[in-house]
Amino acid sequence: MNQIFTETQTKGVAGWILCQLGDFLLEVDLAVLPGQVLVLFGPSGSGKTTTLRTVAGLIKPQEGNIKLGPRVIYDSGTDIWVPSHLRKLGYLTQDNNLFPHLDVSRNIGYGISRALATSKNDIIDYYVNIFNLAGLEKRYPNELSGGQQQRVSLARALATNPEALLLDEPFSSLDNELKRTLRTELRNMLSNSDLPTILVTHDIEEALTMGDVVQVLDNGKTISKGSPVDILGQPPQERVARLVGVENIIQMQVHSRNALDGVMVCQLSNNNVPETDHLSIEVPLGEFSIGQSLNIGVRASDIILSKARFYESSARNQIPGAVRAIEIRPPGYRISLDCEGLLLHCQITGSSKDEMDIQIGQGLWAIFKASSCFVVSD
Repeated sequence: MNQIFTETQTKGVAGWILCQLGDFLLEVDLAVLPGQVLVLFGPSGSGKTTTLRTVAGLIKPQEGNIKLGPRVIYDSGTDIWVPSHLRKLGYLTQDNNLFPHLDVSRNIGYGISRALATSKNDIIDYYVNIFNLAGLEKRYPNELSGGQQQRVSLARALATNPEALLLDEPFSSLDNELKRTLRTELRNMLSNSDLPTILVTHDIEEALTMGDVVQVLDNGKTISKGSPVDILGQPPQERVARLVGVENIIQMQVHSRNALDGVMVCQLSNNNVPETDHLSIEVPLGEFSIGQSLNIGVRASDIILSKARFYESSARNQIPGAVRAIEIRPPGYRISLDCEGLLLHCQITGSSKDEMDIQIGQGLWAIFKASSCFVVSD
């Protein structure tokens, strides 16, 4: 980023928060490094926005401490409480809250400090260009589209040269194409800065494309934290798996291990059939012993449906079944397949459903790779 916008050296955000709001108790740790985007992910009511508002100084916790770089902005032990307007934070919500009586240029320049007064016009021009607002400088918010308004809001939040950026579902009111465009613009900007950012979202795609670290909240607690791909792509915990919409979580037992191929065979126990007839699938090799019970997760989108078995295929798991349900699940359909007593949910497009002429009771094969399977702990 241009040097005039980095006079304040950011050093990250860190802290611990204990906050009681009515019957809801929030207790979380935070750590965001310079240049890092921390995603707070979870269902509605999990504490994501409350966490963000405590960092912003809009809610005062009962206990804890928060540091913004080397500066303590809250500490219950020493009774430090820096008010929100002195915290030097950029804060953006889905409701952009632009000043209706100010045009684009004056909205962007509103919070620029007196110390940067001589560079104010340069700063405004910089963000106008970065967010593709050229030609709109004299327009008022009611003359802008939703995407343009959100671009102005982002520019205004960044033009103040904040020490950290707080984003509370800033793109949720936009259509999918515009979301992706704005996320790309913002991600590119953040990747060239040392600005620590906390992003609240319940959108998996947003978390994966924007985040360096994801922290999953549920009922006021952190239940998982790590790489977005690891935590949300193949979630290691059942609660997280269900939060991110993993459609198939199957209880099985380890039947055999093949270290050479890096897989283990797991079986679905059924006391009514001989062991040799138990449904089996191959999954990546893990630290599990033969006979041990475990849960296996498989995403519906990772399962291919076929009218016949693929004999010349690298997909190791090929299971016959019968269609039990067909449900509209945008952007396609969810097909529920009864596979020897196991109900597998599969996601396909509408064109695939029509071309295959899928009907209730029809026999199909569920086909998926071992690498699509992952172990889910309790």
